[in-house]
Amino acid sequence: MSQLCVPSTAVRDRGLAMARRQDDPQPELIELLSGAVIHEPTSLPGQELAGVDFWVPDFLGADPVLYRGIVAAMPGLRVIQAQTAGVDVLLQVLPDGVELCDARGVHGSSTAEWALTALLSVFREFPRFERARQQRRWDYSVTDELAGKRVLIVGAGDVGQQLARRITACDAIPVLVARTAREGVFSIGELPDLLPGADAVVLIVPKTPETVGMVDAAFLAAMPDGAVLVNAARGPVVHTAALLAELTSGRLRAAVDVVDPEPLPSDHPLWLAPNLLLTPHVAGSVLGFGDRFAALLVSQLHRYLHGEQLANVVTGEY
Repeated sequence: MSQLCVPSTAVRDRGLAMARRQDDPQPELIELLSGAVIHEPTSLPGQELAGVDFWVPDFLGADPVLYRGIVAAMPGLRVIQAQTAGVDVLLQVLPDGVELCDARGVHGSSTAEWALTALLSVFREFPRFERARQQRRWDYSVTDELAGKRVLIVGAGDVGQQLARRITACDAIPVLVARTAREGVFSIGELPDLLPGADAVVLIVPKTPETVGMVDAAFLAAMPDGAVLVNAARGPVVHTAALLAELTSGRLRAAVDVVDPEPLPSDHPLWLAPNLLLTPHVAGSVLGFGDRFAALLVSQLHRYLHGEQLANVVTGEY
């Protein structure tokens, strides 16, 4: 019988509830979830992990050193099922012969919602109105709008596609960009030609050697005056000093959910940067996440127990 390791009772209990709600609940699946090994995400594992072959890492606080210790304690490990769409840390500790699956589809709606909210907030100047409210000033003014804007979405996976639909519903024009071109999607290599015509650029790419530092001074300089950069990817995708220079000059605006370094030190100049909307890596942290991930986990465990192909397997194309 396979053995499952999860970082908290919440993951196991949601999975159990989901399994029991199935039209045809499978006893072996419920037994596996019920007997899952629970581990604390902030401590190294004990001997009880030796028989684990299916591991679900914690959602937040990924630590390569901790993860290496956990993986080393699981000689029979066969599958790692991430709760996140980005798996850059897990790729650093992935043993040969172990399948790594991401949580593609779980965070699409929430991250797309965050990106759309960020765009609307910046164009409609909500941060400025909130500051005026705190100062008890009736600061009436005419603002810009999202309608009619050309929005480059760099990353054409589930999140990018969901954001494109939302952008279209706001009468704006989404332009999808991915590593390679395909029908309706431009390639990353075409960005130099696309950036000058973009009113906004939304980053939804994984952290890879190719994407780290991708948004540098030259990238930002190619964006037109007044354009908005939205980062819902990973902090290191954007060169922080280059972004800070553009924000300070007032030429560009930005909304970021991720930063480099992260978390942001209290004395970092980004805290006081003008023209910036900043949230603390919360795009995927919503109430509906638990149920969506539980549904994915139950489906994956069913596939695994029956020898079927797993979904969302991360390949060399990540």
